Amino acid sequence: MTDTGSWREELVAERHQKDGFMAHHPESPFVSGRVPFHELKYFPPDPRYRVRAKLERVTPPEEAYLRTNRDGQAVMRYLGDLSFSLNGHPLRLRLYHAGEGVGASVFVPFRDATSGGESYGPGRYLTLELNESDDYELDFNRAFNPYCAYTDDFECGFPPAENDLPVPIRAGERVWAAERNPRTPSSVVLERVRRATRGPTAKGASRRPARRATGSPARRATGGARSRSARSGRTAPRRRRARARARG
Repeated sequence: MTDTGSWREELVAERHQKDGFMAHHPESPFVSGRVPFHELKYFPPDPRYRVRAKLERVTPPEEAYLRTNRDGQAVMRYLGDLSFSLNGHPLRLRLYHAGEGVGASVFVPFRDATSGGESYGPGRYLTLELNESDDYELDFNRAFNPYCAYTDDFECGFPPAENDLPVPIRAGERVWAAERNPRTPSSVVLERVRRATRGPTAKGASRRPARRATGSPARRATGGARSRSARSGRTAPRRRRARARARG
């Protein structure tokens, strides 16, 4: 791990850079979705939320399906569980790979005791680079919201029940706007169904199809996640197949 001073400076710089990306870049969900931008909100940097984790692999990796905000499924490869301890609590998180074209980028969706209140209800994400040692630093200060936290134009995968942490993670990105903070993944889908049963949209309104991120393989791994040097514009895994509707 880098020393705390350098880590804090790097984290603050990344957050400023991400604000610039979100405000001006054509691939930003705010720019592409014509959503008025205001600065993203974060918990203060806290080194207590930087922890070491060990990956306990499943062999062979298993195909997995994450429910999405459009009541579809994001197809993943479940690689194993990250085992770690946070504030004295032994915890585990499932780790996923998004398939061909994403290189060594892996994806950790999670919810915690702040979800639906201080942080985005359907969950937040971390990305890592897969390594041979299976040892990782989990820095929850770099947890980020999916694009669907800002606009309905994008499709996002939700964390599985196994990735609901029973502790508060007061680190990383906070909820962007109270009116866009459903309490649970299920409430997102229910709200979408409710809107769909209202009938035609109001006069002058338009229905946009779900958007999917473009760009480098590293970004496609999480549908918009950029490298750590940029830390800009992240969302759920890119490679999706329109298979069966979500089960349960």
